[in-house]
Amino acid sequence: MHRYVIEREIPGAGDFSFGDLCGIARKSCDVLRDMSPDIQWVQSYVTGDRIYCVYLATTEELIREHARRGGFPANRISRVVAGIDPTTASPQRNGGTVFAHEKR
Repeated sequence: MHRYVIEREIPGAGDFSFGDLCGIARKSCDVLRDMSPDIQWVQSYVTGDRIYCVYLATTEELIREHARRGGFPANRISRVVAGIDPTTASPQRNGGTVFAHEKR
C-alpha cells in the first residue's frame, strides 16, 4: 500500500464541535468498512478551513472513491514518497527513520 496525504477544504472546520468531528469520523469508518482491506485511514489534522488526512491505499482512485461515497471533498491528494523525523538527522544512531522510498 502507498501512503497519501489528502487536503480537504472545509470552511469552518476548525470550529466544528466534538460531536461534528465524531460524526465525520463515523461516516468515514462506515465507508472504509465497505472498502477494506485496500484502504486504511491513519490520522487526520483539523485546521481553520481544512482537514488533512493520512491514508494508506493501494491506489489514488480508492481515495477518491472513499471521498465520493462519504461526501467528503478531496481537493488535493499527494502520494508520500518518503518520511523523516528528528531521528533522521542522526543516522549514526539506529539508522534514523526514513520510510517509503529509502534514498540512502
